[in-house]
Amino acid sequence: MAQSSRTPISETARATQSIQANSATRALNVLGDRWTLMILYLAFQRVRRFEEFQGRIGIARSLLIDRLRRLQTAGILVRVRYQERPAREDYHLSEMGRDLYSLALMIVRWEKRWFFDPANPAHRLRHSCGNDFTPEFRCGHCGDLVSPRDVYVEDGPGAGFDSARPPRAQRRSIVPADALNQGNPMLDRAFQVLGDRWTAHVIAAAFMGHRRFNVIQSALGVAPNILSDRLTRLLDMGVLSRGLYQQRPDRWEYRLTEIGRDLYPLIAELNRWGDRWLAGDNGPPLITFHRPCGHRLEARVTCDQCGETVDAFNVTPPE
Repeated sequence: MAQSSRTPISETARATQSIQANSATRALNVLGDRWTLMILYLAFQRVRRFEEFQGRIGIARSLLIDRLRRLQTAGILVRVRYQERPAREDYHLSEMGRDLYSLALMIVRWEKRWFFDPANPAHRLRHSCGNDFTPEFRCGHCGDLVSPRDVYVEDGPGAGFDSARPPRAQRRSIVPADALNQGNPMLDRAFQVLGDRWTAHVIAAAFMGHRRFNVIQSALGVAPNILSDRLTRLLDMGVLSRGLYQQRPDRWEYRLTEIGRDLYPLIAELNRWGDRWLAGDNGPPLITFHRPCGHRLEARVTCDQCGETVDAFNVTPPE
């Protein structure tokens, strides 16, 4: 994705632990946790009750309480009373939460394209046209498929800096494979990408054209040891590759692979959701344009079988 000519990150901004404002980054600060993504995955399958979340995921009660509370505080989930004596409540997606469905479809798209598993129900979604389908990411104006090479960004009305978030007590959100309930296959690789905040931040920075260690570190406000660890993990996953650009001492650049570049629709949906729900009164920090048609990018998720728009109301999982 081409980068706009924006003001470089200043020494003052770095000194105050500020990072360049970005809606995808803001969204990841809310969603970039593997337990959180699993809860949302199940919420889109109409799981509503605490006991069912706990049983399906295999999560400790205290941890589930914490993540549900965070999602309520963010406005993504709301509690609905279904019984008075004793009091019992369900957890329902709010409008803000339901608006994450296109992001969920982009996760499915990436997983299905690169790591298809016919045993995974998420890889066998059915559209109302009657066919199993793979979601497509298209420009809402011209209808073309959108890739990172087709877009460029310019400063929006909310351009500026955000305060860097403090590190969490537990920086990684690692879920052992044996913690997942049998018969409930998760979107494992995509959750590895999105389920750790810093991993996803590094990918988003790569789409902004940041390739060198010190540039990525400055853009994200991340500690060197954390950045080194996440870069290694992304290299191992095949999302990034590295090449030597200087010797004595050796210096490396990190570039998105084909698999990594194909994550663009996912990052774009994070940005769209963050623009809508987290930009505040100032508006979006960045505006994305579709180069072939020249319009501001307003993407549409479509069925690859019939070409019609896909949403939560016209998709069903397989029986």
